[in-house]
Amino acid sequence: MATIHPYKDKEPDIHETAYLAKGSVVTGDVRIGRETSIWYNSVIRGDVAPTIIGERVSIQDNSTLHQSPGNPLIIEDDVTVGHNAVLHSCTVRKGALVGMGAIVLDGAEIGEEAMIGAGALVPPGKKIPPRTLVVGSPAKPMRELNENDLADMRRIRREYVEKGQYYKRLES
Repeated sequence: MATIHPYKDKEPDIHETAYLAKGSVVTGDVRIGRETSIWYNSVIRGDVAPTIIGERVSIQDNSTLHQSPGNPLIIEDDVTVGHNAVLHSCTVRKGALVGMGAIVLDGAEIGEEAMIGAGALVPPGKKIPPRTLVVGSPAKPMRELNENDLADMRRIRREYVEKGQYYKRLES
């Protein structure tokens, strides 16, 4: 089972259709939307500022989500966050994909349908344009995403929604 804790006067608000895998931890001022999946051993803390996670978001295994004082973490609808990613007081716009092991820091903004490559470091305050692939440390634009890239991102998103709902039914 997932571990869900209030922090002081703030309690997580988790939509009934969301799936939280065994070992995941959610604490404090966190909102998790419809059909979102939080996978094994991910930690989402809302003990410094709010964390807002939209609908159909996938937070994959071992990811860490946190904030700085007064700076919320916002993940819009239809976002995929790869395994071992770290998101800290940033904004990830609708349909974006954050690759495995990527780190996105305070004040960074990932544009709609952008892709952050595996292991990339998005520094504080960096703005990533929509539909752009960025890679490296620090992250630098490589190219615009094409329709094949976007279709693959939609496929991944759809598969994680389906998997989350499957496991939710299996475990209830």
